[in-house]
Amino acid sequence: MTLKWLAVVVATVSVTLWATGNTVTLAVDGGQLPLLVNLFALITAGTAVVLAVVAELHERLNNRISALTEFLVARLNEIDSHTGDRNTGFVEGYLLSHGQEAAVVPFGRRGRGAAER
Repeated sequence: MTLKWLAVVVATVSVTLWATGNTVTLAVDGGQLPLLVNLFALITAGTAVVLAVVAELHERLNNRISALTEFLVARLNEIDSHTGDRNTGFVEGYLLSHGQEAAVVPFGRRGRGAAER
């Protein structure tokens, strides 16, 4: 059982026991349960509700991050397969046209003006 549903069950049981205890005490004695028992039941129920909400938000956030990660991996794989083929073909073509001894060197820096030469 996940944390969220366990918290929901605890909150439900706590509120049910609080309501049942107060109803039975009212019917028998005409009063209510001691203040400490009422506060404990209500604090337990409130804490369980907050925990259930936080667990649900965490689950949703985790699902969104997983979906975003899967999308990014698929997109990066697509980009890699597309650009990898083009670059590989360029380098192989260059090497085939210049013989086995040709070295692949990077282009020089761009943006140099005539004054810097």
